[in-house]
Amino acid sequence: MKTRIKEFRARYDLTQEKLAHKVGVRRETIVFLEKGKYNPSLILAYKIAQIFETNIEDVFIIEESDLK
Repeated sequence: MKTRIKEFRARYDLTQEKLAHKVGVRRETIVFLEKGKYNPSLILAYKIAQIFETNIEDVFIIEESDLK
């Protein structure tokens, strides 16, 4: 799964550490999300989208290969 977390973090002037703190995870989780190595729970995806004042689909891009 691809994400636009890094792009949104830059827009909101948030470090990985600050975003992690706001959503209640470790910084490493944000790193893995940004690299596409971790799929978030629905709750975590929702929290991240709320921080960026947008919807989940704007932050997380699900590709056809993710559905197989």
